[in-house]
Amino acid sequence: MNPLPPETESVGRCVLDAAFEVHTELGPGLLESVYQQCLAHVLIMKGYSVVLEQPVPVKFKGHSIDCGFRADIIVDDLVLVELKAVDEMKPIYTSQILTYLRLTSIQLGFLINFNVIHLKDGIRRFVRPDLLREPTNGAITTPKKANHAGIRFTSAESTHPERSR
Repeated sequence: MNPLPPETESVGRCVLDAAFEVHTELGPGLLESVYQQCLAHVLIMKGYSVVLEQPVPVKFKGHSIDCGFRADIIVDDLVLVELKAVDEMKPIYTSQILTYLRLTSIQLGFLINFNVIHLKDGIRRFVRPDLLREPTNGAITTPKKANHAGIRFTSAESTHPERSR
């Protein structure tokens, strides 16, 4: 059984499709910021809401503290994407995305390293099933989305066939 709502899975698939599109055209060897801007551009052209460098505050003793954490990309408030352009993935990158998922209450995240020959070798998927709720009718739903205060980029018109706004 797939624990994620269909909309979240759909956005996740589109994020991966867009990442493959960017990597196919640009290949490895560029800066993370280049891949971030190009991935955001592709997603916006497909009609998704994209937030870059979203502040991720730490909640401590009832207070929200800005410690300088920034999520690379958040898509439709449903998928968090952390990008890398490194020779070697380190365990701290996994800790980073898991922490961001916990702090934002987003269920699905991708850690994508563009500095690989085959992009499939640079993708890790993370799911937070602890955020799922089981309502009385048996359908799986997600908690309310967090209000994100980052810069939001959207296209004027959706070109994605599954998107109707």
